[in-house]
Amino acid sequence: MNTFSYTPSEHELEKASNSYLMSLVALIAGMPLPIINLVATFFFYVGNRRGTYFVRWHCIQALLSQLSLLFMNSFGFWWTVSILFGPETISNKYLAYIISVFLFNIIELIATIYSAIQVRKGHHVSWWFYGDITQIICKPKL
Repeated sequence: MNTFSYTPSEHELEKASNSYLMSLVALIAGMPLPIINLVATFFFYVGNRRGTYFVRWHCIQALLSQLSLLFMNSFGFWWTVSILFGPETISNKYLAYIISVFLFNIIELIATIYSAIQVRKGHHVSWWFYGDITQIICKPKL
């Protein structure tokens, strides 16, 4: 579903846009700790879980993207720690993973900024993969 059956109000547009901005603010505050972004986005979702369908939908999509980033970044972090303080050495697999994680983070950052801007303008943005999962999780209230 790429559109909503109603036009969201200005208040809804702002809240939905803020669901994406929350992870950016948390990124600045907790750069080395990937869980900070997820926690901030989760609490924003909890605060808006009874909101309108449009706001809830975008909060869930932002939360799902942060959840996948948490797993990817955490694995990369602990792999790096094991190289720095353990017997492991830098390998081609490690470099490929770190480059992939870096690129995924950059793409997610750009998509987050783009989504925040577009949603604030009233355009519904559904990300590949996350949008489909969000659609399954988030149902309109009847």
